[in-house]
Amino acid sequence: MVSSPSSPVHVLLISFPGQGHVNPLLRLGKLLASKGLLVTFSAPEIIGKQMQKANSNITDEPVPVGDGFIRFEFFEEGWEEDDPRRKNLEQYLTQLEIHGKKVIPEMIKRNAEKGRPISCLINNPFIPWVSDVAESVGIPSAMLWVQSCASFSCYYHFHHNLVDFPTEENPEIDVQLPCMPLLKYDEIPSFLHPMVPFPFLRRAILGQFENIEKPFCILMETFQELENDLIEYMSKILPIKPVGPLFKTVAKSINSTVQGDFLKADECIEWLDGKPNSSVIYVSFGSVVALKQDQWEEIAYGLRNSGVSFLWVMKQPAKDTPFEAVFLPEGFLEEVGEKGKVVNWSPQERVLSHPSIACFVTHCGWNSTMEALSSGVPVVTFPRWGDQVTDAKYLVDEFKVGVRMCRGEAENRVITRDEVEKCLLEATAGDKAAKLKKNALKWKEAAEAAVAQGGSSDMNIQAFVDEVKARSGFV
Repeated sequence: MVSSPSSPVHVLLISFPGQGHVNPLLRLGKLLASKGLLVTFSAPEIIGKQMQKANSNITDEPVPVGDGFIRFEFFEEGWEEDDPRRKNLEQYLTQLEIHGKKVIPEMIKRNAEKGRPISCLINNPFIPWVSDVAESVGIPSAMLWVQSCASFSCYYHFHHNLVDFPTEENPEIDVQLPCMPLLKYDEIPSFLHPMVPFPFLRRAILGQFENIEKPFCILMETFQELENDLIEYMSKILPIKPVGPLFKTVAKSINSTVQGDFLKADECIEWLDGKPNSSVIYVSFGSVVALKQDQWEEIAYGLRNSGVSFLWVMKQPAKDTPFEAVFLPEGFLEEVGEKGKVVNWSPQERVLSHPSIACFVTHCGWNSTMEALSSGVPVVTFPRWGDQVTDAKYLVDEFKVGVRMCRGEAENRVITRDEVEKCLLEATAGDKAAKLKKNALKWKEAAEAAVAQGGSSDMNIQAFVDEVKARSGFV
């Protein structure tokens, strides 16, 4: 398929239906659109409905972004919305692949018939079969890796059996990978540990490495200066292009009203406006992590005892999950008064860039990690599983912007209110807090330079756009 000079090059983005996958891929889509491309963002219809409910700009009509346009076209998965099999991620991933391989080619054909032929497919992790679809219809494919290059290297070396990882016989092996610090057994992405309770997640993410030779480019949500030596090493093996922080690049685009949140954010910016600079602790554990009631209570009392103001995102588990609803201790909000605000969801990008934020208590998902680094905000690390434990290692020991509160679910214990309070005060007051802030601002400056005109990420994204145009016959 060749785009005519009179029509923009058209790129189709296919996202796994998770908030942590949708956000970076949509940011990439807006960035590509701002460079003059037509971008269609696609994901399962059930997610599309949530996005449309939270944002009126999620439409199949092209919305202007910079010099190009973005539109949305969602697809059915072949199951009813209330199908109980959706609760089993392993079954769902299988169904998504079977049905996706049928409906995505139909979507490609439909767009061609409407005069907007697709020049490139881009997917994110957990749905590597998208590159099979692209190959079957003769369209180039790329992928967006939504974790760090360090995590990518871990999965790559594990998949190819290049170094020793923990085994059932020896579960406490430390792992040494090229151009990386020594990772303790509980600092590798936990899906690679033999004791992980969700082995199918390992298979799901490693599926991308079965297909890793098919994409002509692996775009990565990181930036050269952040993981320089490792990116240099891995880019000699695979066609890697760091293009982050996408959080920063999209902030520059003309249309920032197109957002991918599944939930409508609660109002909290006005509350932050009333707080002094660097006086508020922001607490959020992302869209997937679920803590038990006793841990929520210890965090609550640790926040109260610290005496520091806080904004706390306490998201209730979705109804179709096995997790129980959680509650604040009785009388907690009355006791903390104006010092604390608790919301169900927040506009995190705006929160982290607000001058009142002193530090971020985070589960260390890579999106949150990149947003914190590129906003110049120190962190208190509270990882649970997956790449979060690796990100926490880097935040504390390599990037030197964090205080470690815990080591992840492998610890199998409740972090006490005294530990919570100690970490909060360490990150917000005294010499260590000042050093963390200084380092965080250094990374913010480096992130801004990477996405500025002529910066490392800016040049990489332009090179990618040029290659897509060349491959589509559009010069």
